Amino acid sequence: MNNKQLKAINALPPLRRRQVLSGLAGLAGAAAIGGIPGMAHAAGDNVLRVRANANPSSLDPATGGSGSDHVFLYNIYDTLVDWEPESLAPKAGLAAEWSFPDTTTLVLKLQEGVTFHDGTPFDAEAVKFNLDRNRTAEISNIKRDLASVASVEATDPLTVTITLSAPDTALPLILSDRAGMMVSPTALGNDPEATIERNPVGTGPWSFVSWTDGEKVVCTRFDAHWRDGIPGTDGIEMFIIPEEATGLRAVQSGQVHISYQLSERQKVLVERIPTLGIVSGPTLYIHQLYVNSARGALQDVRVRRALSLAIDREAFVAATQANVGEAAYMNLPKAHWAYSEAAAKLTTFDLEQARALLEEAGYADGLELDLRGYPDQGSVQRQEVLLAQWNKIGVRGRFQNAPIAENSGRFFGEEKQGDLLLSAWTGRPDPSLTYSLLYSAESFYNPGRVTPPEGFEAAIQASRESSDQDDRKAALDEVQQMVMKAQLSIPLSVRYEVDAITSNVQGFNANLLGKPKFSDVTLG
Repeated sequence: MNNKQLKAINALPPLRRRQVLSGLAGLAGAAAIGGIPGMAHAAGDNVLRVRANANPSSLDPATGGSGSDHVFLYNIYDTLVDWEPESLAPKAGLAAEWSFPDTTTLVLKLQEGVTFHDGTPFDAEAVKFNLDRNRTAEISNIKRDLASVASVEATDPLTVTITLSAPDTALPLILSDRAGMMVSPTALGNDPEATIERNPVGTGPWSFVSWTDGEKVVCTRFDAHWRDGIPGTDGIEMFIIPEEATGLRAVQSGQVHISYQLSERQKVLVERIPTLGIVSGPTLYIHQLYVNSARGALQDVRVRRALSLAIDREAFVAATQANVGEAAYMNLPKAHWAYSEAAAKLTTFDLEQARALLEEAGYADGLELDLRGYPDQGSVQRQEVLLAQWNKIGVRGRFQNAPIAENSGRFFGEEKQGDLLLSAWTGRPDPSLTYSLLYSAESFYNPGRVTPPEGFEAAIQASRESSDQDDRKAALDEVQQMVMKAQLSIPLSVRYEVDAITSNVQGFNANLLGKPKFSDVTLG
């Protein structure tokens, strides 16, 4: 442990300091413990077993609300557009090709010979059904993703024509996310308001078998998949193990083949285990505080700014990520092409200014907040570091913890429970979608449904009117400065991918999105 990490941990209260140091020691011990009861499997079978860090919120791409769902969804659903792992540049998916014949028309040419798991043909009518459902159904949480779509037409059996209300060069990448995941219309009874949260049917590499809440999701090979050689295994089992130390034990003992999104603090442990490989790299995953700006003191931008200014992000990364990662000054990492130096200067560490803003807002004697979070060890450590830092400006609170799907649903859904949620933004392929989803007035991820700063929507639109990256960067620079000035969320740190794999895993790679895909993986 280096001096920077020790300094950050020493800033904690004595009791918590002992707990954190004990937890770090426990991680080292966990690496030496083998076996997890109930996870035995037949040697030599061709089933990929993966440790997942969270239970899905839903297996219907239109209704889920957690970014951790994607890793499950990719197994079951193909997307209209895919992306390159290193750059997130768009590439062919269920749409073999696409074009913009004019600025407000997008034409998709579909792959031939594709079927859903239930035998339903995949064609232009199925795409129209899905896109219309995603953008208009009451049950849909992703209407915002397709806000630029005015109408969808099945021009012929393998051609879809999308008419836009305004130019939107981001749409192909948007169709590589939930909005482009295709669900069988037959499985929904051709009813756009029906859901398949527990019995999903897509065109993906594996077809769904079962989901035991909090335990595992099981899928089997879809032999009729349209891509040759995909998937690389006969089945995939996703074991839900929130605790990172237990996740490392699972892969070390060989009871799973891959354990993804381990704690950055475990990277050095994985590197010391000769039977394991490590897959690592930067991601779009941002640890952050979601802020309900419609509640109590948080309606005042001075309070939101004070909370952000009181956070020493470099110390936060040292204490919670062992310096594997970086401080987050916005909702993008430094490596991203749309990173804004101007916005980064707005997210500083300044206790004096934080105290002054709280006093100006009428909270000179301090403030108590209703905080929400998750119960895993890494989340609890982040909570304690935050509370220790906020204590220096008189801000207090207690985190009420529950599993990701449960607390996220309570915070973002109709209940609107809590002032702040310590969670993460797991990234989207196009940065304009990240900012639109986080801050637009009707977005699911804007818990207070507050109106963003004046000019926000115009700047988002400007970023989608050009395919020139410099033009897009300039427009997104405006967007990022607006939301950081308003402090509608409080970014904390950038997570780096840390995945442990057994020696027989082949074809598994990290991607910039930080959401693993497994269809190319084989077991040697």
